[in-house]
Amino acid sequence: MKGYVFDFKRFSTHDGHGIRTTVFLKGCTLNCVWCQNPEGISIKQRPLYFPNKCIHCNTCVHLAENGGVTEVDGKIKLDVSKVENWHYIIDSCPSVALTMDSREMTSQEVVEEACKDAPFFKYGGGVTLSGGEPLFQHEFAIEILKGLKEKNITTTIETASHIPMPIYKEAMKYIDYVYADLKIMDSNLHKKYTGVDNTRIVQNLKWLLMSEKKENVIIRTPLIPGMTATEENIAGIAKFISGLYPEVKYEILNYNPLAQAKYDMVDKEFCFENNPPLYSDDQMRAFGKIATDNGVKNLILEI
Repeated sequence: MKGYVFDFKRFSTHDGHGIRTTVFLKGCTLNCVWCQNPEGISIKQRPLYFPNKCIHCNTCVHLAENGGVTEVDGKIKLDVSKVENWHYIIDSCPSVALTMDSREMTSQEVVEEACKDAPFFKYGGGVTLSGGEPLFQHEFAIEILKGLKEKNITTTIETASHIPMPIYKEAMKYIDYVYADLKIMDSNLHKKYTGVDNTRIVQNLKWLLMSEKKENVIIRTPLIPGMTATEENIAGIAKFISGLYPEVKYEILNYNPLAQAKYDMVDKEFCFENNPPLYSDDQMRAFGKIATDNGVKNLILEI
């Protein structure tokens, strides 16, 4: 089984218990306007250009036969809609200023790569699947999870849960810990900002928080100014999840302004013209109070 992986993040302490290796699988069922990993949304591979590495030799321009790489005002421009031998162009770049956004791997190769860090997993660590949405490539993801469990490695997933329930349930058989996003409670607003309504997400979370896995689940909401970071939204999410499982763990994630830098690289527009700053500790505590006032007993805030 082959699939696309766009990153390995080693020695992570934020994607689950202990020291972990996080594997980022390409493709997503959502298209959030604030996405932290826009290079992971599309399943289709594409070249990326890093201008800080470029020596302006124009090798790529000369090798592009159909206008996929051009020089405009001294700057290299990629047009990924053009048919080019992208792998050849990338391999010919002497300064490694061009690269593919992901690599095709077998599930066995992913397991072997992740297991290089196995000595660090003995104190509660393991492997986390992230994305994108790791279950977008569900057959690939499940094969990876099975391979990790065969090696007795603890598994965690970060998921938006917009997945058909039979696939969701099957994957959960091989997952020890779950970080499940619930970004926006209002279904119409959810569709406005992510491209899909939240019906499937809500159904999956109802099942998850009433299953035997519920103690090992953390529901997460990323704070996005003016979108998810409203009193109404946090209160609605808190009421919903605590109504399903009173001891639910709920993590409110601070806004991350660093994602904006990735958007030019993948020819996308960021959702903010003026990028907002992180929320202050006091603001984070205020959001936390909204959650606890609406039923959440086990709140997680990083401040």
